[in-house]
Amino acid sequence: MEVTPPEREAMARARELAAAVLGSTSPNPPVGAVVLAADGTVAGEGATAPPGGPHAEVHALAQAGERARGGTAVVTLEPCAHTGRTGPCADALLAAGIARVVVAVPEPTELAGGGAARLRAAGVEVLEGVERAEAEDGALASWLTGVREHRPRVVWKVAATLDGRVAAADGSSRWITGPEARAEVHRLRAGCDAVVVGSGTALTDDPQLTVRDVEGARQPLRVVVDRRGRLPATARVLDDAAPTHVSSAATPRALLDELFARDVRRLLLEGGPTLAAAFLRDGLVDEIVMHLAPKLLGSGAPLVGDLGIPTIADALDLDISDVTLLGRDLQVRLKATRHTGDAAAGNGRD
Repeated sequence: MEVTPPEREAMARARELAAAVLGSTSPNPPVGAVVLAADGTVAGEGATAPPGGPHAEVHALAQAGERARGGTAVVTLEPCAHTGRTGPCADALLAAGIARVVVAVPEPTELAGGGAARLRAAGVEVLEGVERAEAEDGALASWLTGVREHRPRVVWKVAATLDGRVAAADGSSRWITGPEARAEVHRLRAGCDAVVVGSGTALTDDPQLTVRDVEGARQPLRVVVDRRGRLPATARVLDDAAPTHVSSAATPRALLDELFARDVRRLLLEGGPTLAAAFLRDGLVDEIVMHLAPKLLGSGAPLVGDLGIPTIADALDLDISDVTLLGRDLQVRLKATRHTGDAAAGNGRD
């Protein structure tokens, strides 16, 4: 079976739909779906609703109506075959009369698996693995990290000068970057389930850690690592603008275990150099979003603390995935080069 040009276009659109709901679906995966009518034109599209709501395929089928009969469903993740808080998407596709299903990522869990097999048994043509790498690196990345490693995916966001300073020698650090970069940070927060800082950052900067000026965004959980109980009751992060969790976890992994149990699948690390170094030393940073301002300080706090690396041969190696100009600032996206583990049996969908 060959994938058609309209199906490839539909898969690209399905990835866009999934990315648009990132940060609102956990612990369920953010999935995008497009239904093509029998003539190859778009009949419906949808994305995963917040937990308890319809999955992407159901949204797309509802929009398509009778035009779905004899058509094709293009989905970023294999339709589920189990009943949780919603019914099996494979059954919904069969009831709608879908004749062909094009899937990017096969279902990695035993709980929700079997959708493709059920569809094939009913005579539906199923094509799997279409643009799989693009889907796995996109909106599904955080959910897949949870399945494979039983922890949230960690995105480290840092703003620095060109010489790698996150604060001046006098401690001042506000507005290192310009308005375009700061707006991008709010969009990044909106796509995460939680935002974490250490008590040092909370005391020095008193950040609110909320999402602002992003239409329809859900506020992420605000997390402060405060092992010594230093956070004052007057801290802005304790206001009622968003939920807050104060953790006394002794290690990054212990913190991730806490947050995973709270359904966090994508965590934005906004802490200072010390907290960032702890995550990096433990190999728990998956992505980095670095905002570099065209400024030089020559002294002040470095963007990361001691990593325990004595020689250039042992330097932490990263892959650059994207470089974007944001006003006068440079955004560099990087990924760790380590490999993740194999898929686990649990952590399916509801």
